[in-house]
Amino acid sequence: MKVTFLGTGTSQGIPVIACNCDVCRSTDPRDKRLRSSILIEIDDKNFVIDSGPDFRQQMLRANVSALDAILFTHEHKDHIAGLDDIRAFNYVQQKPIDIYAEERVHWAIKQEFAYIFAEQKYPGIPQVTMHLIDNHKFEIGGVPIIPIRAIHMRLPVLGFRIGDFTYVTDANFISSEEKEKLKGSKYLVINGLRKQKHISHFSLSEAVNLINEIKPDSGFITHISHQMGCDYEVNKELPDNIKLSYDGMTITI
Repeated sequence: MKVTFLGTGTSQGIPVIACNCDVCRSTDPRDKRLRSSILIEIDDKNFVIDSGPDFRQQMLRANVSALDAILFTHEHKDHIAGLDDIRAFNYVQQKPIDIYAEERVHWAIKQEFAYIFAEQKYPGIPQVTMHLIDNHKFEIGGVPIIPIRAIHMRLPVLGFRIGDFTYVTDANFISSEEKEKLKGSKYLVINGLRKQKHISHFSLSEAVNLINEIKPDSGFITHISHQMGCDYEVNKELPDNIKLSYDGMTITI
C-alpha cells in the first residue's frame, strides 16, 4: 500500500494575501499546503479521502490517472467542495465514482451538488454511486476499512483505518472505545491545527500526546494552519518518530 498526502493544510486562519508571517513568506515547498486529503493506492485500486476545493489541482499534481472511490470524513466545504471535478475520471473510465459517506454527509452532498442527482441530468455532469457507511467495518473491492468515530467540536466525523495505516482529521476528541481501533497502527495521521488550543481541532501538543498514547512506529500531523509555524522549525521540536506531513509526502506500507 502506498499513501500520498495530496494536501496537508486547512482553510483555517486569515487569508494568505493579508498575512506577512514567516510561513506565508516561506520559500520552502513544505510550507505550501493545499486542503487536507490523501490518496491510497492498494491492490490496484485508488481511493481518495476527502475532495476539497483543491481536488483538481491535487489530482493533476500527483499524476492520478484512475480513481475508484472517495471516502468522506465529514461534510464541511473544505472536504467536499471539489467533488464536481470527478467528471474527468468519469469520462476517462466510463463509469461512476463510488462515494462512501455517512447518511448526514450524503444529505449535504445532495444539497450542495443537487444537479448530480436531478431526474433530468445535464450532459457531462459528475456520475456517482453513493454508498452509505456508519461506524462499522466495511469493504471496498475486498479491502477492509475500519471507520474511527471522532468529534469535531460537536460534529461527529469519521477517520479511517486501512491495515496498519490510520487517518484522522478535523477532530478534537476521540473516545476511549474508539481509540482501541487505533491501537496497533504502525502509521498514524492526526490533525494538529496549531500550537495553541483550538475549539474544534487538536493542537500540536494534543496530537503528539495522542500519538504517544497509541505508540505507532511513525506519527504524522496534518490539517496544519499557517499559525503552526514553519515546517523546518516545528519538526525540530517533535519526537523522532513524529513529524509534520507535507503535500506530496508518500508512505509505502
